Amino acid sequence: MPRSSLPAPEVCDQARRSRDARFDGLFFTAVHSTRIYCRPVCPAPYARRVSYYPNAAAAEAAGYRPCLRCRPELSPSDGSWRRGDAAIARALALIDQGALAEAPLAALAARVGLGERQLRRLFVARVGAPPVGVHGTRRLLFAKQLLTETALPVTEVAMAAGFNSLRRFNAAFQDAYRMAPGELRRHPDAAARRMHGDALVLRLGYRPPYDFPAMLDFLRGRALPGVEAVDGDGYARVVAGRDGSPPGWMRVSAWPGAEHALKLELHAPPAARLLDVVQRLRRMFDLDADPGSIADALAADPRLRPLLRARPGLRLPGAWDGFEAAVRAVLGQQVSVAAARTLASRIARRFGAPLPAPRAEGLDHVFPTPAALADADLVPLGLTRARADTVRTVARALLDGSVDFDPGRTLDDFVERWVQLPGIGPWTAQYIALRALGHPDAFPAGDLVLRKALQAGGPRPGDKALAARAEAWRPWRAYAVVQLWRDAAHPVAAAREGAPGHARRGGPRPPTPEAIRP
Repeated sequence: MPRSSLPAPEVCDQARRSRDARFDGLFFTAVHSTRIYCRPVCPAPYARRVSYYPNAAAAEAAGYRPCLRCRPELSPSDGSWRRGDAAIARALALIDQGALAEAPLAALAARVGLGERQLRRLFVARVGAPPVGVHGTRRLLFAKQLLTETALPVTEVAMAAGFNSLRRFNAAFQDAYRMAPGELRRHPDAAARRMHGDALVLRLGYRPPYDFPAMLDFLRGRALPGVEAVDGDGYARVVAGRDGSPPGWMRVSAWPGAEHALKLELHAPPAARLLDVVQRLRRMFDLDADPGSIADALAADPRLRPLLRARPGLRLPGAWDGFEAAVRAVLGQQVSVAAARTLASRIARRFGAPLPAPRAEGLDHVFPTPAALADADLVPLGLTRARADTVRTVARALLDGSVDFDPGRTLDDFVERWVQLPGIGPWTAQYIALRALGHPDAFPAGDLVLRKALQAGGPRPGDKALAARAEAWRPWRAYAVVQLWRDAAHPVAAAREGAPGHARRGGPRPPTPEAIRP
């Protein structure tokens, strides 16, 4: 369940005074004298009279404005609120996807099985702000980041942040931050940070520790030539356009220096897709996780405890697109990662839309849509007839709405819908939930690697025994899975000594893993 309150005041005090990045996004400090709220890592001098709020929306609802120095828009979200099966977590995930930009609060409440008033009361009591306030703060903070870090025209910033009218955007920004968008852009701190050149560059903040090399290793072993590319420093991919707009491409790498952020470089991105791109990448690279809370919950298991100490920065390796993840899950049934990648590459090359001109990194086509595969003949590409039927079935089910990737669903509801499709069993459905949704409690209990990892010299556990063992890992079973997958390929005892990494709370600097190989 999500946390129901802030960390203890003395914990907030200590984290603020030490500027502890592990608490970034877990609370905000509101300074009474200036009416400004800051991140725990803010370099500003300590203030005497402060209050603490669980998120930016709560601080803004109380009348505080974001600090221009530490920039609260760069904080990672509190992942425990936005992930899982609790109604508030599902509602927040839907808000992150823009649910309130497209429909009223009543529709959002219905999607999570609550009444409108009940949902509003729940938000005010647990989050500190109503859903509309959370939605508004999210849009304005993203606009603030674009104004500070890019040279996009204000009209495009408004569009990217989800405002249909420049007038409404200007009014909302002025009302919330007591300055016009143009004034912020002229601020010395903003001008000093602004990026120039052909690419639009944004920071994607995370809460340390974060093992980016391990994430790249996982993605490298599955990268589809022409669609995506992974090297030792970053991940690149084609970004398909919408409504006839031309596709662009992007690259994600570590931010230079010691800043806890990834660097997103976007080339020719449609302004209307910017927020969607950022949200997809935050899920794909699991940037909003709270490693400390996850480790505290899993460390009681003696099998996991040494893995968590050695690899505190492992995250859930997500996927850019849900349909692509589902197709690749089907192709990966009972075959090696390399074999599944070969089949996926053939499908992408044969049925994916080619780009008008190749992009950098050798990117020249996009992964096919469900419509492109709904009636595709896949057997000549090397798929068995049964597996080809399953891929087509998945494509058709997504087109007719039988299944989807709606974060408003519980994990049980998601899995139940997917296992109704021929060729989709519990392992595949749970694996899709892990990769496509980034669900923290997804658990492919039938996984052979997990059974071997928990064998411990005795008989190999069956599905029921494995599921029973994993009950103690809730609601973070997916993170236990990733740790065990990684250890199956590179046991902790064989880890390199002295490799670079971030320390866990109060612990030594652990070695950085080289790969994640389920």
